[in-house]
Amino acid sequence: MDEKFQKIKEVVEKELSCSAHSMDHVMRVYNLSLHFAKNEDVDSDVLKASALLHDIARVKEDNDSTGNTDHAILSSKMAEPILRELGFSEEKIKHIQDCIISHRYRTGNKPKTKEAQILFDADKLDVVGAIGIARSFVWVGRNNAKIYADVNIDEYIKDNLGGKINGRIQDKTKHSPQIEFETKLKFLTDKLYTDKAKTIGKERSGFYKSFLDRLEKEINGEL
Repeated sequence: MDEKFQKIKEVVEKELSCSAHSMDHVMRVYNLSLHFAKNEDVDSDVLKASALLHDIARVKEDNDSTGNTDHAILSSKMAEPILRELGFSEEKIKHIQDCIISHRYRTGNKPKTKEAQILFDADKLDVVGAIGIARSFVWVGRNNAKIYADVNIDEYIKDNLGGKINGRIQDKTKHSPQIEFETKLKFLTDKLYTDKAKTIGKERSGFYKSFLDRLEKEINGEL
């Protein structure tokens, strides 16, 4: 990692404190993005910078009890002065901001460029598979949520997701990993853009579902 990206990493690291969205997550997304970019015609500066900066405002969103902060939008705003100080061109700054804004699943801002699509895919894959399971339960502990909740999904969407399957969670203490899977994670593979990500996503999603099936059986005393 060259000097300018190392400086971005240091700035981002100071902003993050939530272990589910720590620098470890950022670097997994960064490395997976570079993997997907191999043999692709992409602007590596844009991809690297957007991967490092995509969650810089995550803690600010988590600490906003009103639910009005969208970390994707705020991260894009926070990125601008950092990038300008490091000498990025205005064109690249705008491109990086667009990548950051469109990386979020629960918004209508779809990634349009190859760089944005790669970032989206890399970020989404970090919520499924073994790492996704681990992060889910970090989130459960942080938010006093449930490890399992036997609910009617349609009713839950009405009551706690604002009536939309991709709506924002209103009361995090009512949420659980298997609700997250039923309302978001099982649809992820179909939302991915790159062939590499779709292949990995299918395998990781299957692993996650197998874990949830066993968890349910153990909770119900069947295993």
